[in-house]
Amino acid sequence: MQRENLSMLCDFYELTMSNGYFLNGFYKRNTYFDVFFRTVPDGGGFAIAAGLEQIVHYIEQLHFEEEDIEYLRSKKLFDEKFLTYLREFKFTGDIYAVPEGTPVFPNEPILTVRAPAIEAQLIETFVLLAINHQSLIATKAKRIVRAAQGRVVLEFGSRRAQGADGAVIGARAAYIGGCAGTACTLTDELYGVPAGGTMAHSWVQMFDSEYEAFKTYCELYPDNTTLLVDTYNTLKSGVPNAIRAFKEILLPKGITNFAIRLDSGDIAYLSRQARNMLDEAGLSCCKITASNALDEHLIRDLLMQGACIDTFGVGERLITARSAPVFGGVYKLVAIEAPDGTIVPKIKVSENTSKITNPHFKKLYRFFDNESGKALADELCIYDEVIDPDTPHTIFDPNATWKTKTLTNFTAKELQVPIFKNGKRVYELPSIHDIQAYCTEQVGLLWDEVQRFENPHTYYVDLSRRLWDIKRLLLQDCKS
Repeated sequence: MQRENLSMLCDFYELTMSNGYFLNGFYKRNTYFDVFFRTVPDGGGFAIAAGLEQIVHYIEQLHFEEEDIEYLRSKKLFDEKFLTYLREFKFTGDIYAVPEGTPVFPNEPILTVRAPAIEAQLIETFVLLAINHQSLIATKAKRIVRAAQGRVVLEFGSRRAQGADGAVIGARAAYIGGCAGTACTLTDELYGVPAGGTMAHSWVQMFDSEYEAFKTYCELYPDNTTLLVDTYNTLKSGVPNAIRAFKEILLPKGITNFAIRLDSGDIAYLSRQARNMLDEAGLSCCKITASNALDEHLIRDLLMQGACIDTFGVGERLITARSAPVFGGVYKLVAIEAPDGTIVPKIKVSENTSKITNPHFKKLYRFFDNESGKALADELCIYDEVIDPDTPHTIFDPNATWKTKTLTNFTAKELQVPIFKNGKRVYELPSIHDIQAYCTEQVGLLWDEVQRFENPHTYYVDLSRRLWDIKRLLLQDCKS
C-alpha cells in the first residue's frame, strides 16, 4: 500500500547535501528557491499551472519514520546528529505559489520556497514531480479542449498511463485543463472529477447478437446509454442495431438522452454517415462520441472535414502528453538570508544563456488592460516593489532593453499567493470544479494571438528595472 508520507521520495543527493548543510551549520539559514520552466510544451503560447494540492498534502505529511532513519544509517554516509535531527524534522518555512489553473509562461516562478536550507532542499524532488506532471497534462488538456471548439472532451487514458499515479493524478490535471470528465473511477472517488463510461467491444461480443447486446444495455442503463457501434460493421450493423434498440427500448420510456460511439475507421466519414442515418430515423437527439488515439491536431482536422461529433474521448495522447512528454520545470536557488536577515541574491550562470536564472526573492505581477480586460504582460519584481496602477508604468524586454512599452489604464495583479507561513498552511484549497472554472476564465483573458496552436505570439515576462540591474551586476561579478 502506498505510504502517505513521501519524505523519502527525494533524489539521494538531497540527503547528502542536507547532511553537509547540517554539519556546516547552513541548515539554520533561510534560503529561497524558485520553481519555473523554460519552454512551453508543443510550442504553445502558454502553460497551465497544476499540482499545488498534492504539494500541500505532501508538506503536511512530511516527516521521517524510524525505518527511514535505519535505512539512512545503513548507507554509512550520514552523521548521527543529522539522523537525530531528521527524527524531529518538519517543514517550518514559507511557500508562495500561483493558484492551480493559472496560465503561466517561461521563466516566471510558479512556486517559491523560503525555508531553512535542509527543508528547502529535501522537498525539491516531490515539488518538481507534482508540478511537472500535472502542469504538463493540464496544458495538453487545455490544447485539446480548445481544439474541440466547445464540444465535450473526456479523459480516457488510464490504461495507457505511466503507472497508477499517472492515471489518477493525470485525470485530475486533465479536468483542470477543461476535460468534462474521466473514465478513471478512482479520480472521481478521490477528487470529485466526474467518472463515466458504458461498454467495451467485449460486451458486444459476449452476446449472441449485436442487437441483443444493445437491447440489454438499454434495459439495464436506460439513463446512461452510449452504444459502441464498430465491433462488426459500423454502418451496416452497428448503427442500424443501435437505432432499433433506441426506438424499441428508450423512446417508449420518453428517454431521448443517448449516444453512439465510434472507436475505429475513418471517423470523419463514419460520423457523417451515422449522423445522416440517425436523423433519417428521427433520432436527431442522439449524440455521437468519437475515440481512438485522438489529440488536438486530429480533432481539429476532423472538424475541418465536417465530422459530426459531439463528444471526444481522448486517451493515450493526453494522459502521456505523447507529443511533448516532459514539462521541464526546474528548482533553483535564487537567494539566501545573511545572519542579519539581509536577503542576498544568488544567480546561476551558464554558457547557455537561456539557463541563466533570475536572482532574488521576487514578486510576479500580471498587467491587465482595463478596457479589454486582457492580459498585457507579466513582470518580475523584487519582493518589496509595489506597482502603482494610477501611475504610468514602463516595462521593457530584458533581452532587448530598447523595446519598451508604457502602460496606462491598467490593473496590476500579484499572481503568487501565500500557501504556508512558518510551516502552517494559510491557504484554503479550492474545489476541483472551482479550479477548472478559474482556469477557463483566466485563459479567456489571454489574447487570441497568444492562444494560437502554431507560432503563437510571445507573451512578455519582463524584469523590473531594479531586478534587471541586480541581475546585470551579478553577471558582471561572475566575469571578474
